[in-house]
Amino acid sequence: MENILEVPKTQVVMAFVATCIEAAARLLNVSYKEVYQRMKKVGMIEHYIIPHYEVLHSESRENIAEGIVECLNNWEEKK
Repeated sequence: MENILEVPKTQVVMAFVATCIEAAARLLNVSYKEVYQRMKKVGMIEHYIIPHYEVLHSESRENIAEGIVECLNNWEEKK
């Protein structure tokens, strides 16, 4: 019988956060470091991506990237 490895949800969510950052960076044609810094500055990871993980992770990567970029731009305009 195969051993099944269970990954803690926190690790799964953080991997999803990394995927969001990388997908947005590809869409914007910039480095993931730049996107991470921009998200960190407006609190997007803690206040948007993590709390809305359940809804966001069911979307396609393309839709996630587009939504993340739009949200990031909107949050930056408000700051």
